[in-house]
Amino acid sequence: MKKLQLLSALFLGSLITSPAFAAAKTYQVTGPIVEVTDETITIEKGKEKWQVDRTKDTKVTGDLKVGTKVTVQYRMSAESIEAKAGAKDAKDAKAAKPADKASTDAKAPEAAPKAEPTKPAAKPAEAPAAKK
Repeated sequence: MKKLQLLSALFLGSLITSPAFAAAKTYQVTGPIVEVTDETITIEKGKEKWQVDRTKDTKVTGDLKVGTKVTVQYRMSAESIEAKAGAKDAKDAKAAKPADKASTDAKAPEAAPKAEPTKPAAKPAEAPAAKK
């Protein structure tokens, strides 16, 4: 019985430490505070301004005020993801779609025929000089 409990505990421990349960990678940004509110903190890094959301669970050490240099640790996570059709998928979808009546009625103007390069005009022959 104790072996079964030990094996169960080891199995559950391996699940918890598996990559599927790992948190998102952490990043950091350092710079002076440009603006701070209860919900956000804005930091200037070079010429860019980074605005990071804050929650009630955000751990803050020190006094946050404009001009103070801080380092913010943050994680990125997706709110939503929308897949777009690739170039090939878009062509296939367009070919499969029946033509719209309005688009068939309005025909595109035909392309003008390619102009062939013109040869420079021949110089007129000079008349012989009249004798005096």
